[in-house]
Amino acid sequence: MNKFCIRRTMRAVLPILLAAICMVAAARAEVIDRIVAKVNGHIILQSDLDDALRYEALMSGRPLDQFTAEDRRAVLDRLIDQELLDEQIKSATFQHASAAEATARVAEARKLYPEAATPEGWQALLKSFQLNEQDLIAHVQQQIDLTRLVDARLRPQVQIDWKSIEAYYRDKFVPQLKEAGSSEVPLSDVSGKIRELLTEERVNQLLVSWLQNLRSESKVTIPDASGSRIYGVESQ
Repeated sequence: MNKFCIRRTMRAVLPILLAAICMVAAARAEVIDRIVAKVNGHIILQSDLDDALRYEALMSGRPLDQFTAEDRRAVLDRLIDQELLDEQIKSATFQHASAAEATARVAEARKLYPEAATPEGWQALLKSFQLNEQDLIAHVQQQIDLTRLVDARLRPQVQIDWKSIEAYYRDKFVPQLKEAGSSEVPLSDVSGKIRELLTEERVNQLLVSWLQNLRSESKVTIPDASGSRIYGVESQ
């Protein structure tokens, strides 16, 4: 075979070889993550959602396999809200959570698990949730910061008058005591707790409105099941 024929043969075979190589690479590729939401261009991945589910399960003492599809959607909604609030942190002034504060919160959650009483048991528990302590503490710090952001932004807007406290005591607190078979407690003894409860309720109402406004001013998209995916090549 002369050189001309060899070159012509190679030109004919090369595309086939390249196609075969691509097919092998595609066959070895696996979906390692996918996009579950975008918030103002910032991507939330399935792995982010999985991590959030594991954190919530561990901190609440609730088995991960008990989370329903509705629960998972609620966690995704909270991740989206978290992204929106994270954007507000830059312009807010408040005391950020320390690692010590977060560690104390984690210690309280640890008490939910008798098997975590020893260091070895605690590490085994974390491993079962596919978590590590350092990331868990960082996550809790972030959650504390978001709570403090909300308080710094919304709590000053809340004013609870005495009439509201009296109405809650009369219409809700006293009937609950009677239903539980407990003796009546003077209003003066519980007015502070009632004020704080009503304040928290009002802050939560304001937070819902604030998040609705942030969403209306933002670009939030949630791909369907056939949405965007990020591919990686399976390691050897």
